[in-house]
Amino acid sequence: MKTNYKSILQDIDAVIARDPATTSRVEAVLCSSGLHAILFYRLNHYLWKKNFRLFSRVLSQFARFLTGIEIHPGARVGTGFFIDHGMGVVIGETAEIGNNVTLYHDVTLGGTTVFSAKGKVMTKRHPTIGNNVIIGSGAQVLGPIKIGDNVKIGSNAVVIRDVEANTTVVGVPAHKAEKGKKENKCFEAYGLNPDLKDPIEQKIDCLNKELELLKKQLQAQKNGK
Repeated sequence: MKTNYKSILQDIDAVIARDPATTSRVEAVLCSSGLHAILFYRLNHYLWKKNFRLFSRVLSQFARFLTGIEIHPGARVGTGFFIDHGMGVVIGETAEIGNNVTLYHDVTLGGTTVFSAKGKVMTKRHPTIGNNVIIGSGAQVLGPIKIGDNVKIGSNAVVIRDVEANTTVVGVPAHKAEKGKKENKCFEAYGLNPDLKDPIEQKIDCLNKELELLKKQLQAQKNGK
């Protein structure tokens, strides 16, 4: 994941493409705190690879102070990365992020433990995110799991297991949402398609209907006596 002038332009253009409030590169550079954090990260990651690790960590803390976004210099981030609003975003050291990924505020790409089940220190503690992924506000993606390409993670979901490509997950813990009759192919700002149905909510609705039916049957039997 090499940083160069072209990749920086892709980050800037990602702001324009995905933030309707931003209309030019100048506005993106001046007003997008998510872009500021990403540009700091690009510098810090370069320093990290050159083994100026303490200096890169200090600069990353300065970026965190300015933007409210914490990206560890050791993380690996692809091109076209976009953080909307940004406040409260945390990206851990061994996180890997593909191309054209969108994060909203309060997202955490975090680690769950330092040690594996066998008691060994884990070198990979944070998630790997595929290409074209959207992660909604407040979502927590935890541990060395893999999120496939074109995945959408709903707001406030907690993801602790691998997610296969081309799916949408919602809830706590996150589970796959079912497709409705229509498929909305437009950009979904918070990682949720309004035509997708939560299977757990559907089961609860079904149980409520059965309970109401049983109540009516029981009442009818009492009235018959």
